[in-house]
Amino acid sequence: MNNSFFRTLIFALLMVPAVSMTAGTGPIETYKVNLASSKFAWRGYKVTGQHHGVISLTSGSLQFQDGKLTGGQFVADMTTIDVLDMTGEYGDKLEGHLKSDDFFGAANYPNATLTFTKVTFLGDNEYDISADLKIKGNTGKLQFKATVIQAGNQILADAAVKIDRSKYDVRYGSSTFFGDMGDKAIYDEFDLTISLVAGK
Repeated sequence: MNNSFFRTLIFALLMVPAVSMTAGTGPIETYKVNLASSKFAWRGYKVTGQHHGVISLTSGSLQFQDGKLTGGQFVADMTTIDVLDMTGEYGDKLEGHLKSDDFFGAANYPNATLTFTKVTFLGDNEYDISADLKIKGNTGKLQFKATVIQAGNQILADAAVKIDRSKYDVRYGSSTFFGDMGDKAIYDEFDLTISLVAGK
């Protein structure tokens, strides 16, 4: 093989990362979240069991450029914390407790916000997302993967996120703050499953 071929090959290889890192050039498109069809589902764990429920959104949007997800921001209404695995008096008590200052202090901090800070396309509708989550006036960093599919003028997005409540001053039943609590302990990490439908 001649030197000209090698020069061409090396030039092509060097150009690959430059092309893959080039920023989008098209307009940024914003898709608004359909609040009725979207939800944040939570699941919390304790030594003796678990509970789960949902939280309603007050607003949300996803940003796209050149057909790829580039950003997103969501506001959850903490006054709507709902327990699904218990009903009646016990369900009402748990909902009230979760909204109290022992947990999320919904009266003083009615909103929690999730804002994407970095979005990396992984291929096959998969993204790696870095985000800021603000709860009770405290902001923490999150990283998670999301599946985002465009179906006509609709966007369908799903993600599973683990959140450490101790980073947001949510203390009740936490061994992080109160030491060994035995079988009364509530684990710091809880799961948040995000299911979004968005459109223009």
